[in-house]
This record gives sequence, C-alpha cells and structure tokens, in this order.
Amino acid sequence: MTARRTRRRSAAYAALALGLAGSVALTGCNSHSSKSKKSSSSSKSKKRKIIGGGAAAGVGAGAAANRHASNCNLTTSRLQFGQQTGPKGYVTVRYQNSSGTLRCTLYNAPLLSFDQAKTPLPMVRPGSGHVVTLRPHGTAYAVIPTTNPAALGTKQKNVAVQFMGRSSGSPTTDESVVYDFVAKHDVISVGRSKVTNWNSSLSGAKLEAGVG
Repeated sequence: MTARRTRRRSAAYAALALGLAGSVALTGCNSHSSKSKKSSSSSKSKKRKIIGGGAAAGVGAGAAANRHASNCNLTTSRLQFGQQTGPKGYVTVRYQNSSGTLRCTLYNAPLLSFDQAKTPLPMVRPGSGHVVTLRPHGTAYAVIPTTNPAALGTKQKNVAVQFMGRSSGSPTTDESVVYDFVAKHDVISVGRSKVTNWNSSLSGAKLEAGVG
C-alpha cells in the first residue's frame, strides 16, 4: 500500500509541475505579445508626430515667404486725394493695393510735387525709416497739414507723385505719375507744408501730422 501511495503522489506532483510550466510559458507569450503591440503603437505615434511636424514646418515656411513683399505699384487709379478745411485742416493722400493676392510695401512718405514744383514737399519726420506693408486690397494714408494760411496756400491743378525707396528721398522709379485734380474734379489747396509718412490708418497719419 505504501509503494502504491508513493507512486500516486509522484504522478500527481509530475502533473502539477507540467501544468505550472505550461502556465508560465503562456504568460511569457502574452507578455511578449503585449510588448510588441505597445512597440508598434509607439512607432505609429512617432510617425504621426513626424508627419504633423512636417506640415507645420511647411505652413511656417509659406508664411515667411509671404512676408517678403515687393514695392507697391504706382498708378493714378490707386491714388485718391481729399481735403478737410478749418483750424486743423489737412489734405489726405490715400493709396490702395488693388491686388487680391499679393502684398506690397511702401517706404517713408510719398514724394509730392504740386503744380510742377522743383522739389517735393518735405517730410514731417525725415529719416524715420518708416515701412508699411499692405495686405491684398489694403489701404495706406499720408496727411499734409494745412493749419495756417501759408500751409493752406492756393488751389492746385495737379501733383507729380513718386514712391520713396528704402533710402529716404530716393524714388523707386525714374518717372513720376501726374495726378490731375481738374480732370478728377478735386479741389485741393496746398502751400508751404509737409507730408507725413505712410500709415496703415488715417487716424495714425493725422496724429503724426498734428491734426488728429
């Protein structure tokens, strides 16, 4: 009887050991499979991050390229003049970028020679290095203060207009554009005065001119 019991116990222990070994093997396989899934998921996540970063970099490069705008194109159709009289009177010079897609840049102040004057109006703030970049269909303003009789002067027939380059006083083109007040039915009076820098708002130009 003792020998039989010993053989039965031995067989039971052997079966138990075999079962435990199988369980350990399955656990190891499941663990390895879980790590593989995590590694694969992490790899996909990294790929998504790299792809997203590339798109963002492309957008940034496009925005940087868009900041490089060419000089604004000077034509009479893009210019407009107006006058306000009184103790804080002034003449408004308005320019609009007619492009629907491209930006353009204006430097310093407009060069304005009324009625074939030999020299253009001086600047209110000479040598300021002012720059205005206009968005598509954007508008810029310059103001000529006419706050006293000498500055108000007399009615003008026309004005020769040029745009300044980066260097104050140097025009961007060799030829000026003549804006005819008579043909446009505009009444503009200007005497011994000055002109402001281009500004992105009329209020900013008026403030620089001292009439705001």
